[in-house]
Formats: sequence, structure tokens, C-alpha cells
Amino acid sequence: MSNELYADGIGEITVTGTIVRIDLMSLSATERDASNNPKPVFRQRIIMPVDAFANAVDLMQKALAGLVEAGAVRRINDLPSSPKAEIIQPSGASANASPNFN
Repeated sequence: MSNELYADGIGEITVTGTIVRIDLMSLSATERDASNNPKPVFRQRIIMPVDAFANAVDLMQKALAGLVEAGAVRRINDLPSSPKAEIIQPSGASANASPNFN
């Protein structure tokens, strides 16, 4: 049997020379913030050489691409953009009084 660790996310990634440290965070069952939401707390750290980190990132990008293709997740950039506000100028009025900008 192997040990498993659950993490809600990554809190911080620190690179020092050729070593990468990844801090794993979980939401606390007891600590709350001002809005009464669970606080993220440090759980464990992964330490690896920078080349292993680069390989891990490549592997995670491939896994993410598979999840996107399967429709399990959507990238933020893939979401439809909200309509932008339209600026309406009064008729006969110029945006700038200077002729250099018209």
C-alpha cells in the first residue's frame, strides 16, 4: 500500500538554483477567513530538480489537454466573452478637442 496525499491546490512554487519547491495546500477544516471561508493551509512540499519539474509540467499539460478534449474542464480563454460596453458620443461632439487626435 502506498501513501497518498490530497491537496486542494498549489500555494507557492519557489525556484532556487536548480531546485524547485512546490508547496501543496488544503482547505482547513477549522480555520476560517474574514468571509467565513476555509483558509488554505500548507500540507506538504515537493522538492525536485528543475529538469524533473519541466518534465512534470509537460506531463500535466498533456493531461489537461486530454481533460479539455473530453469536456471535463474548460479553459478560461475558451469561455465566451461578455458583451463589452459601447461608448456613445453625443452627435457633433468630438472625443478630443485637439486636432492632433482627430
